[in-house]
Amino acid sequence: MTRFQWLICAALAAMLSACGGKEKAAGDTDAPTAVQIAKALRGPIERIITADAILYPVTQSAITPKISAPVRRFLVNRGDPVTKGQLLAELEDRDLVSALSEAKAQWEQAQAQFLTTTQAQLPEEMTKAVADEQSAKQALDAAKKLYDNRVALVREGALAQKLADDAKVALVQAQSQFDTAQRHLEAVRNVSGAEQAKSAQGLLDAAKAHYASAQAQLSYAEIRSPIDGIVADRPVSAGEMAASGSPVITVVDTAEIVARANVPALEIAHLKVGQDATITTAGSEVPGKVTVISPAADPSSTTIEVWVKARNAGAVLKPGVTAKVSIHAETIPDAVVVPASTLLNSEEGETEVMVVTPDATAHEQKVETGVRDGDRIQITGGLKGGESVVTTGGVGLADKSKVEVRK
Repeated sequence: MTRFQWLICAALAAMLSACGGKEKAAGDTDAPTAVQIAKALRGPIERIITADAILYPVTQSAITPKISAPVRRFLVNRGDPVTKGQLLAELEDRDLVSALSEAKAQWEQAQAQFLTTTQAQLPEEMTKAVADEQSAKQALDAAKKLYDNRVALVREGALAQKLADDAKVALVQAQSQFDTAQRHLEAVRNVSGAEQAKSAQGLLDAAKAHYASAQAQLSYAEIRSPIDGIVADRPVSAGEMAASGSPVITVVDTAEIVARANVPALEIAHLKVGQDATITTAGSEVPGKVTVISPAADPSSTTIEVWVKARNAGAVLKPGVTAKVSIHAETIPDAVVVPASTLLNSEEGETEVMVVTPDATAHEQKVETGVRDGDRIQITGGLKGGESVVTTGGVGLADKSKVEVRK
């Protein structure tokens, strides 16, 4: 054999050897695939509805003055804790102090006038009217007695008729004076006294109301907190004009917090007021309860606003911060539950799991899912419970593939 022929034989032998190696490598694909499995268990699972939310204080007050005046001084700053009724700021009030002094003087004058009218003028007028009535009655009695005596003497012929007629005229005049005195006394009792007293009382009440109004106006110069809480904002500085109707201080009560979340309308059927919930922010998790479910959906987002209220011990939740609420809607008592890692997407876009049978063969199984609680998924169709499903190693695993279960 020549050297050239020997080289050809050596090349053919190398090629045959390479082909043989490839056939052996191809045969290695028949080895079982290593997987991990879990049981599809029957048991309870929580329906937990989660949504993003924004935190708000339950109680807050943007305090607006009822009068427009410059701010004389502030007694608190942002972040200071305050109590209900605490004085927070004072407005300029010198003009209001003067008005109050004037109103007080007018009230005191009206009081004095009322006492003079009811205790001095009216009793004096009443005394005079009574005296006039008694005097007129005495005059009437004397005139009647004189007339009777003269009539008797005329009958006896001891006195002229003219004198009896004069006595009768005097009696009629005395009777008229007595009637006038009686009417005057009655008027003093029933009309003059009541009207004068009523007029004096009206002046006194008006002066008192004016004084109370001046006191109220002066009190408006003091800005007090209507609630317990913390000063969140103070947009006006000392010396600036505090306009009526514009907030000068905002106080928020952070003892309770409300998380306002927008929940999809399809999930609202599972929610009701009073359900337990959890508000979660960065590093904080606080229990709460559902307090409000809006009766109408937002047409732009087709979501419904839900409020979750919670006690905020230590002020760990801050108003204005975004949070996540988890509402415990219900407990499904007898559900087929698998780990979330068992779920796969088929080529048709359906959800499936790989079920491992006792002969160590993996079978594709289409499933329908329901409630998710963390890493646990409810299977509503496709599994009955008790099956072994692949949790690790199922991606790319073909149907009816042999597997090797490992821990």
